[in-house]
Amino acid sequence: MQLVFDGHNDVLLRLWSHAKDGNDPVAEFTGGTTAGHIDGPRSKAGGLAGGLCAIYIPSGDLVFADPDTNGHYATPLAAPLDPLPSLAIATEMAAIALRLDRAGAWRLCRSVKNIRKAMAEGIFAAVMHIEGCEAIGADLATLEVFYAAGLRSLGPVWSRHNIFGHGVPFAFPSSPDTAPGLTEAGFALVRECNRLGIMIDLAHITEKGFWDVAETSDQPLVASHSNVHALTPVARNLTDRQLDAIRERRGLVGVNYATAMLRPDGRSDADTPLSDMIRHIDYLVDRVGIDCVALGSDFDGATIPEEIGDASGNQRLIAALRQAGYGAEDLSKMASENWLRILASAWREEDA
Repeated sequence: MQLVFDGHNDVLLRLWSHAKDGNDPVAEFTGGTTAGHIDGPRSKAGGLAGGLCAIYIPSGDLVFADPDTNGHYATPLAAPLDPLPSLAIATEMAAIALRLDRAGAWRLCRSVKNIRKAMAEGIFAAVMHIEGCEAIGADLATLEVFYAAGLRSLGPVWSRHNIFGHGVPFAFPSSPDTAPGLTEAGFALVRECNRLGIMIDLAHITEKGFWDVAETSDQPLVASHSNVHALTPVARNLTDRQLDAIRERRGLVGVNYATAMLRPDGRSDADTPLSDMIRHIDYLVDRVGIDCVALGSDFDGATIPEEIGDASGNQRLIAALRQAGYGAEDLSKMASENWLRILASAWREEDA
């Protein structure tokens, strides 16, 4: 079995949401469930050995637009969020991550050495990530607190605007050049992440924001769960120029399993063949090189191909990649080693 370290999932959002209904998040993760995509048993069955686990504040006002007769759609951006309720939700999700760690349900990792040890021991290696920094104030004091709790990766914005920058909408077809980039507070956030050693994720930011981060950050450029705009022209996918910059900085693209970001027609439809995923992976490998391609499933946050289904089906993608001609070394890089290289660089680890 090829072990996978994955670049993005929303399992904390699902566990938090179910906890609001009275469920025990530790029991749900360890005992297994039919809900969503990830839990301990399904992860082990599919070789999902760990990943970046997002703290994401849901937007209650977001309603996805229906496609028109041409299959085109443009969902308006969700409204900015209030900071205090956002901080409360983010804290609750971080507490769930810590409870899972204390219970031995997963290991909350703060270094690549921690990740490797957890994977070797068969324990899910979780890295705390924030997707959209509405819970962090402009003075960045909260960032220090989350860092102490285990935060090691963040995306300044989700697909909405906040005090740090601007996000792209869910739209097809659309350029990612939809709004301004970083604010002054956003530039300060990037510099502080560089100082602390927090990886910066560009998955939901506008194209202008991408270039703002590229000019400011000393880290490799990373889009944790994004695909190829030339193949599926949704606003969330990366242009060839962005991909070239990622290659030049020895960064990384985590291939998103979300069908709307894989299909030529941009539709969210689980009846999507794995050949659409292979098409994006082949393009990325040709454009940025095998060392800069990994996986960023968006488990528990998107409609994924039914052939994968959930975390237990990850090896079906690995098998499809083998059939497409990728050998053992390439698969090891895409499945885990490329992510561990990037995290070691962002976290300034030597001999990781």
